[in-house]
Amino acid sequence: MLEQTNPKRTSENVYALYKSLLFFIYTPFFTDVAFAFALALLPSAVETGVNPMEEDTLNQEKTEADEFSTGPLSVLTMSVKNNTQVLINCRNNRKLLGRVKAFDRHCNMVLENVKEMWTEVPKTGKGKKKAKPVNKDRFISKMFLRGDSVIIVLRNPK
Repeated sequence: MLEQTNPKRTSENVYALYKSLLFFIYTPFFTDVAFAFALALLPSAVETGVNPMEEDTLNQEKTEADEFSTGPLSVLTMSVKNNTQVLINCRNNRKLLGRVKAFDRHCNMVLENVKEMWTEVPKTGKGKKKAKPVNKDRFISKMFLRGDSVIIVLRNPK
């Protein structure tokens, strides 16, 4: 005689049940027996009250928060919490020294009190020697930096 066991009620079981229901409905072998079997399982699955999609997003948010606090983005997280300056090297060969107010996983950032620094080589006329590079900078009170232009972020440079 087979023993009936009470399976664990998890979101995976609920999700599998819904997938099997869809399989039964959309197959040419759909029978009343299969439908009755699926309906018999449905109330126990609904009682769990677990939505697999909600659980997946909660797990994703937890892992994202863990990555922000321990992974490479922890430099930006600590800068936001402590209101410290970071030095950002950008793809246009410019450096940004400022305070991070917000960021996301793509390294898009909102920066405040930013000093942008770069070097320029002045143009010279024909036959003249090459000019020496000139360091330039400017102050930007607030800016949004798109993450694809970020090369490296250094914390608390002095």
